[in-house]
Amino acid sequence: MAIVIGIDVGISTTKIVGLENMEVVAPMRITAEDPVTSLYGAFGKYLYENHIDLKDIEEVVLTGVGSAYIENPVYGLPTKKVDEFIADGLGAQFESGLKNILVVSMGTGTSLVVCDEKGIRHIGGISIGGGTLAGLSRIMLQTSDIRQVSSFAKQGDISNVNLMIGDISAHPLPGLPMDVTASLFGKAKTDASKEDIAVGLIHTVLQSIGSAAVLSMLNSPIRDFVLIGNLSLLPQCSDVFPMMENLYNVHFIIPRYSQFCTAIGAALDYVYHRGT
Repeated sequence: MAIVIGIDVGISTTKIVGLENMEVVAPMRITAEDPVTSLYGAFGKYLYENHIDLKDIEEVVLTGVGSAYIENPVYGLPTKKVDEFIADGLGAQFESGLKNILVVSMGTGTSLVVCDEKGIRHIGGISIGGGTLAGLSRIMLQTSDIRQVSSFAKQGDISNVNLMIGDISAHPLPGLPMDVTASLFGKAKTDASKEDIAVGLIHTVLQSIGSAAVLSMLNSPIRDFVLIGNLSLLPQCSDVFPMMENLYNVHFIIPRYSQFCTAIGAALDYVYHRGT
């Protein structure tokens, strides 16, 4: 068995996957105090739980901001690094089965990566993402645990927080149905429940990201947007993005391994260039 290991190293969280015969093997996520501990903890646990020996590994491929802290080959194995945006693109293409896409990587902030016949390139992003949601939740809900915020949000009512077109107009406006958001948090009251605040925060972050993605492609033929990163796991994505699809005539895609696309893309970069 020859397996390529792709590792997306964050500052405190590492995501690791194996790629064997172009099949993704047992993605795993590990959190630790620093990137070096996170990487080696993830690597050791991954090998142990999947019964993989060091001799079975062909290459270790690192990406992500935390990879800058790794200077030496991992456990003496052949090790290389890949640009994170290239890994984003390759992983999203592989997981979605599409070539011409906008990759919306929803991490601490959000980066936008275009994949088309010209290649893979980073075109920008916005400083709204998981970090925004955690910070605002810390202030407004006294927690930065995104799972807890999402749980609160399931019991919330977005119509108690956001101002909709139907709240300000007796009739739909051109291209704007009555249930479209006119103002995020525009209807919130001082005594809003934590559940309503939670769903409002999540919608604020996700709608802002979705709008940025749509606006970035206004002069492009690309209409398939692949959402990757931890925020893609929020159950509220199934509320926000279908609404935006109908509004803007685009398609938002959350692939099976959306959380691990960058690690998958790192491994793919080596496989695609093997022998060159």
